[in-house]
Amino acid sequence: QVQLVESGGGLVQAGVSLRLSCAASGLTVSSYAMGWFRQAPGKEREFVAAIGWRTVDTYYADSVKGRFTISRDNAKNTMYLQMNGLKPEDTAVYYCAANRQYGLGTTPAWYDYWGQGTQVTVSS
Repeated sequence: QVQLVESGGGLVQAGVSLRLSCAASGLTVSSYAMGWFRQAPGKEREFVAAIGWRTVDTYYADSVKGRFTISRDNAKNTMYLQMNGLKPEDTAVYYCAANRQYGLGTTPAWYDYWGQGTQVTVSS
């Protein structure tokens, strides 16, 4: 049974950093394409970042490029999202997702497995 568990969210002030974690069980992160999405109240779930089978393959939404970094620790079977320079508009529930296919998915429908989400709130 595949399980993805996010952690690391919280309430922070603008400008600070947070690191989100996505611990996986039932799958091996090094053999899956994985991604981060976020959903703010009243809005659709939007793509944040993705990492492919090869760790060097990453892709970011324009809104987070240069501020967020996606990474993976194969030994810990965990994916991360380092978020620097947080802004109030980054406030959302953040979800991790996984797909066995090769590539970098930027739409929710591309992913097969999802975590339950972790809340990130950035105050101004």
